[in-house]
Amino acid sequence: MRIRRTTALTAVAALALLGIPGAAQAAAPEKNPTASGYGGAIATVDPTATAVGLGVLRRGGNAVDAALAAAATLGVTEPFSSGIGGGGFFVYYDARHRQVHTVDGRESGPADMTTDYFVDPADGQPYDFQEARISGRSVGAPGTLATWQAAASRWGSRPLSSALRLAAGVADRGFEVDATFHQQVADNVAAFGQFGATSKLYLPGGAPPAVGSTLRNPDLADTYRLIARRGPGVFYGGPLGSEIARTVQHPPVSSSPIGTWPYPIRPGTLTARDIADYRVRFPDPTHSDYRGLDVYGMSTPSSGGTAVSEALNILEQSKLSTLPVLQAEHRYLEASALSFADRNRYVGAYN
Repeated sequence: MRIRRTTALTAVAALALLGIPGAAQAAAPEKNPTASGYGGAIATVDPTATAVGLGVLRRGGNAVDAALAAAATLGVTEPFSSGIGGGGFFVYYDARHRQVHTVDGRESGPADMTTDYFVDPADGQPYDFQEARISGRSVGAPGTLATWQAAASRWGSRPLSSALRLAAGVADRGFEVDATFHQQVADNVAAFGQFGATSKLYLPGGAPPAVGSTLRNPDLADTYRLIARRGPGVFYGGPLGSEIARTVQHPPVSSSPIGTWPYPIRPGTLTARDIADYRVRFPDPTHSDYRGLDVYGMSTPSSGGTAVSEALNILEQSKLSTLPVLQAEHRYLEASALSFADRNRYVGAYN
């Protein structure tokens, strides 16, 4: 097996959907382990987001329409790893033309960012990870919304505004807090508690929302509807981008925080111009072969394509089908460990 191009690790949830429009049969919103059907399928980490995407398929939307509606909904129900404040990647397979396309929507740093951006000028040492994370310095120009717009305009059958309005409805109605969501908030109480608006949303009454309670996010619903009505320009080069930049440069630290945080909340230098100037990229996907199969993935700055391809390169040297299951699994784990060691050394160091 050889790697024909280099690749990388995706930072957002991936939806394994073929580009096939039409009606669909798929798993119910409950987290059932298996499902069967025809016409298309959708899977996410959250049953509410899956149900929204499935509804799009059943109403005649194509896979991209469903993926965008689900992704926007994940911005409501899984805000710790999704949402228009961040970035990520989009991999699309055009079944009709048998082509794979990718969109690089990873965040970009401020224009004035230097190699010592995360070094404390007081002592010349890097900031502790948590100090850098809970600060304006960790914020880049968001690429998610631009990625969604690019995918919708190239491969979708409906405008992005349709997906945003569906997700806005979820934000208005609310969703049921499960144990995972509760724990994610609980793990961040000290950090969330430093900001008044964050505390109001995620720490009602000063504590994480209870499992089984309903969490609503009307401000996010209003933001989605504003973008749906006026287009992504209201974000890139408009008032939303300016508001993000002000928040980065002047973190809205609460005058009565919940709990204590051992670090100062440092400002960042991201500007409204940085956000307005953001552009997505359309790199070629990585392409490797494994025992006669074509394997495609996302190119750098993701490491998914290179890591998977390297692991398969290693595994291809073994006749896995002749090995006991325990040995085969051991080789799989070791191949993965080696590929991610290289990922950390080479992709992480130079991208």
